[in-house]
Order: sequence, then C-alpha cells, then structure tokens
Amino acid sequence: MGERIKCTIQYDGTLFHGFQIQPNKRTVQGELEKALSRVHKGSKIKTVASGRTDSGVHAKGQVIHFDSILSIPSEGWKQALNTQLPDDIYIIDVKRVSSAFHARYGVSQKEYHYIVLNRPDTDVFNRNYSYHFPYEIDIDKILEACRYLEGTHDFTTLSSAKSTVKGTKVRTIYEANCIRQGDKLTFVFRGSGFLYNMVRIMVSVLLDIGQGRRKPEDIPKMIEKKDRSLAGKTIAPQGLYLWKVTYDDQEEINPS
Repeated sequence: MGERIKCTIQYDGTLFHGFQIQPNKRTVQGELEKALSRVHKGSKIKTVASGRTDSGVHAKGQVIHFDSILSIPSEGWKQALNTQLPDDIYIIDVKRVSSAFHARYGVSQKEYHYIVLNRPDTDVFNRNYSYHFPYEIDIDKILEACRYLEGTHDFTTLSSAKSTVKGTKVRTIYEANCIRQGDKLTFVFRGSGFLYNMVRIMVSVLLDIGQGRRKPEDIPKMIEKKDRSLAGKTIAPQGLYLWKVTYDDQEEINPS
C-alpha cells in the first residue's frame, strides 16, 4: 500500500529555469524527480508543489508531495533524498500525510519575502539574492501604501497580463509590510494566494511610491481599474523568496 509524503524544501533559484519541469532545461522539479527515480530504482515519481517559482526565484519553505510504495521513516526519506539532490536544493523536513493532503490545493496561506539592497553601491556577492535599488526612499510612504494592499481585492492590475489562471483574480492579503534593517529592505507579503508575478509587481509599485513617483493613495485607484498597464514594470526575480506555505493542521495525520 502506498504512502503520501510531504516535503518542505529550500532552493537557490539562481541556476534553475524555475520550478516546473521544462524540456532540456534544469528545473527544481526535474532534479527532485530524478532523485526520487533513483531512490525508486528507476521508477518515475511525480511531484506536486504548492506552486511554481520563476527562473532566479528562491525558496526557503516550498512544499511538495509525492506518492510512494516504499515504506521509509521520515528521517530516512530526508537522508535518502538529500544524498541524491544537488547542492542548491535541500530537504528541510519530511512528513507522512494522509491521502487527503494536497500540496497545491490544500494551501491556506503563503508568505513571500522580497529583499532590496538600498544603498548607492551594489554588492556583487549578493547580486543573485537581492535587488539593488540605489535611490533614496521614504519608508513611511511605503508603509502607508502597504495598508492599501491588505484585504480582499481583485489584483488584475498587479499581476502579469500573461497569467494563465482561470477564474477569479480576487485574493486576500493578510499582511503587507516593509522592514528596514540598515541598507536592507525586506518586503513581506502573506496572503491566501498570489497571481503570476504579483509580488514582483507590488514591490515595483511600492518602490515607485517610496521615490515619490506615485502616491500611496494611487493603489486603490489602480486596483479598481483592473488594468495591468497602470502598474509599471515587473521587478527582477533574484530578490524574491517563497518563504513559507501554511496548511490546515488536520491534513497532517502521521507526523513520524
């Protein structure tokens, strides 16, 4: 009888063409499924993730599940997979869960962080892990604007026009924040879900507001118009981290 396994993973997205498998390209899912195939003596094992991440985007707490006929303790799974995985992917935690658990459809909240280096000079050692923004900003204006993002809205204006999502573009943002620590800004977004490029577009708009190119009160007007062209560019991917994915506790029944 098979078991469903839930894994929390982290990865450095720098050398990946995103999470999802693509022909002839290195992807996180591709590397995970190669490792699982080796553990299963060549059998193909399909993984399901909480969601995709783009090229260059990192994860501190991505979650996947897969089904296996093998009966291995959680620590054994962790060791077996980490032995087979490349250095830029690491399994943090493994749990056996009920067949009702679904890494994508069971998500109750996701949290993303976007890191900005806000100083005149760049840092070459962090160029793949933060976005360099050398201009002066007003953090109070950014925080004021964050309040307008919180709540339940149709985020069409603040998501990619290329989004393939079917159905509503209404999402709930429980927390939108910006934390300054010296010359480092960390944008934090926690919500029920996020549309394609939504976090990167929100950060782009908030930095415009911090520079005085827009006003905080522009955000509700932009959201109301449901027009992607009003929001400006999609900021670079390397500052973005999928930080945490939360599920309803009752779906996890076998913690060992």
